[in-house]
Amino acid sequence: MAKYAFLTTWCLDAPIESVFEVLNDSGGYPRWWKGVQSVELLQPGDERNIGGLHRFSWRSVLPYTLTFDLRVTRIEPPYLIEGHAVGELEGVGTWRLYDGPGTAIVYDWRVRTTKLWMNLFGPLARPAFAWNHDIVMRQGGHGLAAELGAKLLLHD
Repeated sequence: MAKYAFLTTWCLDAPIESVFEVLNDSGGYPRWWKGVQSVELLQPGDERNIGGLHRFSWRSVLPYTLTFDLRVTRIEPPYLIEGHAVGELEGVGTWRLYDGPGTAIVYDWRVRTTKLWMNLFGPLARPAFAWNHDIVMRQGGHGLAAELGAKLLLHD
């Protein structure tokens, strides 16, 4: 399996509590995040959403769809959300939020692919997969800003 580590940073002129609330509602992602085709609730979490299990389907710029289940394993409002993925991507994703004049958001996504074709072509296609991931994340930053009526000050 090919392994990938992606780090994305967004800065918004929005309060940390509002950003956390939107990010913690993954069922709402298709409304504001281009590329998220669907999010299906498979198992509800507790009152804070820990244990919640969702099935995500993402369609990217490149002509393929990725589907994986993500279980929320850790939440520290309004600073951290962590989930473990299984399916066509397996690994851990962590949202870290930092309070300041606005909110800085860092997403750390450490995954491996399980699709045979992705593993076969991974060494050659790695730059294309990274480029594709960057576009999807840029779309997410712009979508989150629009959802919050905020300005995206930085995206990386």
